Amino acid sequence: QVQLVESGGGLVQAGGSLRLSCAVSGSIFSINDMGWYRQAPGKRRELVAGITSGGITNYADSVKGRFTISRDNAKNTVYLQMNSLNPEDTAVYYCKAKRGIVLYWGQGTQVTVSS
Repeated sequence: QVQLVESGGGLVQAGGSLRLSCAVSGSIFSINDMGWYRQAPGKRRELVAGITSGGITNYADSVKGRFTISRDNAKNTVYLQMNSLNPEDTAVYYCKAKRGIVLYWGQGTQVTVSS
């Protein structure tokens, strides 16, 4: 089993920054792709950023140039640095890990951006 615990969410003013962390524990062997998703009220969960075990990243168009995903394999942690936040970034942010065909999700962390 794999456990994911997100942290770092909170309330921030527009233009501000936050850094989310996702600590991975348990059977982490062979975990490859990881990513951050978000879900705003009344909307579908969407990919924000992803990173492979080799460090290849991809981003949603809406966050390119503002968000950066990274991973520290020694600490089994994935980060999402979010800059220039705007109210449209308000959502619950979820961490996802993939091992083979199995997906694991964290419990989510709330990010609220005030205008």
